[in-house]
Amino acid sequence: MKKVAFSILIAFVFALPAGACSSAVISGRATPDGRPLLWKHRDTRDLENDVRFFTGEKYTFLGVVNTRDVAGRQVWMGSNTAGFSIMNTVARNFDKSEVYQGPMDREGFMMKEALSSCATVDDFETMLQQTQGNRGASANFGVIDAQGGAAYFETSPDHYERFDVNDPEVAPEGYLIRTNFALSGKPAEGDGYIRYETLESILKESAQRGNLTPESLLFDAGRSLKHSLLGHDWAAGRLPESASRTQYVTLRSYIIRFRSASSMVVQGVRPGEDPRLTTLWTTLGFPLASLTLPLWVAAGDRLPDCVVSQDDRPAPLTAWALALKKRCFPLPGLEGQDYLDLAVVINKQGDGILQKIQRRDRTLMIESQKRLNQWRETGFQAEEALDYYHHLDRMIKDFYRTEFRLGEE
Repeated sequence: MKKVAFSILIAFVFALPAGACSSAVISGRATPDGRPLLWKHRDTRDLENDVRFFTGEKYTFLGVVNTRDVAGRQVWMGSNTAGFSIMNTVARNFDKSEVYQGPMDREGFMMKEALSSCATVDDFETMLQQTQGNRGASANFGVIDAQGGAAYFETSPDHYERFDVNDPEVAPEGYLIRTNFALSGKPAEGDGYIRYETLESILKESAQRGNLTPESLLFDAGRSLKHSLLGHDWAAGRLPESASRTQYVTLRSYIIRFRSASSMVVQGVRPGEDPRLTTLWTTLGFPLASLTLPLWVAAGDRLPDCVVSQDDRPAPLTAWALALKKRCFPLPGLEGQDYLDLAVVINKQGDGILQKIQRRDRTLMIESQKRLNQWRETGFQAEEALDYYHHLDRMIKDFYRTEFRLGEE
């Protein structure tokens, strides 16, 4: 894994934009079960996200969208019925194009188009070739498919470079990481270098344990309170005695931050397996305060109520997580966004928001994995998936009501 120079980290510690994302693409050769993984931890000003079902040109698909995008014009991560999945992080270190003069920040439109028409990683590369010089994107696109394909495409309006995660020379450990710079872009520009180093240390440890799994990405990486430059972990130090013993800590250049809005791991299939088994492990809202549930494109458009926006309001899971987030960041104004009340999140008594979330999430994922493993033996069952969605809705609603007195209306 390519290391980022310490001097570059220093240069960017105080220069972080509001919107930033962290991601990883993991080849099946690096996971315990041989299935590829695609992970995006989304940071954005659009804090209200939900999941929607789309009927595309060739394929139907599920995607994370901004709730205020009522028409669903852009998708920020998703998967289709062919088992093709895609996400992105913005790359801020490409030169301005001298050829393309059109609108930028078109990544969400591109990903929706790709989910509508692409079945493989190679299909997506063909799409990039066809739009060369005529696309408004500066991004790292991560993609996997049902044939075992896994790659990043570092993409500017008139250039792209492919990084094949299955190639040992490109990804010796079997995975690659991207934050908000491209390795093929201008050196020492862009941002997310500290998050990159933090992620690298977390994934390296997971790989050494043989534990590159959806759980390790969502729980160990996406909810990490580690800081690679400062060399500490808020969750591993001396914890506050209780939730009432306020202890503010700074939360700058961490993977988790005030503008963390959603997280998703797509767990793909082995070559030859049914693409319908592709699973979207989805966390909506602030990840320290939101439960994770599995979704399947093959189950159709009847999604769990807790991830769906109704009447342009946030999905219930998003709303509950954002309500808890206010307890995590109680200070007002922009300045308060850098200060987390650690005692509310994690404490010695074990009743912090994250501690409650993490305990329930682990049992939820064990339960879901058992069902998924059964389908791998018997075949995917759409009606069983819908019944399970109903179970998840009831369980999640009961959890937030019982533990946090939310959703009682």
